[in-house]
Amino acid sequence: MRVLLSTCSYQDTPGPHHELMAAQGWDIVRERGPLPEARMLELAGDFDAFLCGDDAITRAVLMKSLPRLRIISKYGIGLDKIDVPATQEFKIPVLFTPGVNHMTVAEHTFGLLLGLSKHIVTTAAAARRGEWLRLTGHEIFEKTLGIVGLGRIGKEVAIRARAFGMQVLAFDPYWDEAFAAQYQIARCATMDEVLVQSDVVSLHCFLSAETRGMICREKIATMKDRVVILNCARGEIVESADMAEALISGKVGGYGADVLDEEPPPANHPLLTAPNCVITPHIGSRTYESVPRQAMKSLTNLIHALQGEGECNCANGVL
Repeated sequence: MRVLLSTCSYQDTPGPHHELMAAQGWDIVRERGPLPEARMLELAGDFDAFLCGDDAITRAVLMKSLPRLRIISKYGIGLDKIDVPATQEFKIPVLFTPGVNHMTVAEHTFGLLLGLSKHIVTTAAAARRGEWLRLTGHEIFEKTLGIVGLGRIGKEVAIRARAFGMQVLAFDPYWDEAFAAQYQIARCATMDEVLVQSDVVSLHCFLSAETRGMICREKIATMKDRVVILNCARGEIVESADMAEALISGKVGGYGADVLDEEPPPANHPLLTAPNCVITPHIGSRTYESVPRQAMKSLTNLIHALQGEGECNCANGVL
């Protein structure tokens, strides 16, 4: 049994997942992902399973991986880097790990919001340089937070927002009426309703053909002046050049993101030098508490699927 292990968080963080994997007796090949298609094509064909992060598992990679590849176990929940229809065609199960990192990502989202609202990153960096830069920030109390995607992570963000005294509204096609009533969350009929009414917009939707590039110049123009936008979902949901333009003009008061459309970004990426912009290197779910949960879930998913017994989360309906 030969397994390609490419997720860095899994490899770098201590926890019981290392001992459990070692006990399987598999031949483990370790790479530092996320791997581009070119590298995946170099590796494809010699593995029975992928335990992957956000590596490019395209149709070409899958075709080169056959007939040996039996299963893909995703560390995480985002499947946009995997050609899911092709995995269904080739009868390759795709496993994933819902329900293990939502609290951690929600905390990170609020960290970005507080960092932007209080200028924490800018002023702390200035203090380290010997500058006593006393900028004036904003309270988030009684501001309106709009959530696009009220799934597990969006709900945890909503709970924290209510604890901070914020008004919360949201859009999600699969509305949880009981949750919304419990936390006094107003339902919006469309995403556009969220955008025009919110002081802060927090993105927690999956990347798809519909959501790719949806936060663009035209949508930003409909939002409140000095709106703060948070993105702990996928970088491709936001048009980077349009966001940088809006930050420079002051239309957007702040952009906090844990994701970019290119990871790692090139040195000239427009958001790296944009004002009032805080970018973290996709670490929203990378904590000592969350990583072992995700790692164990991705590993036990793989073990159970290979054994044909036990619980596992299959994303593409092949199992």
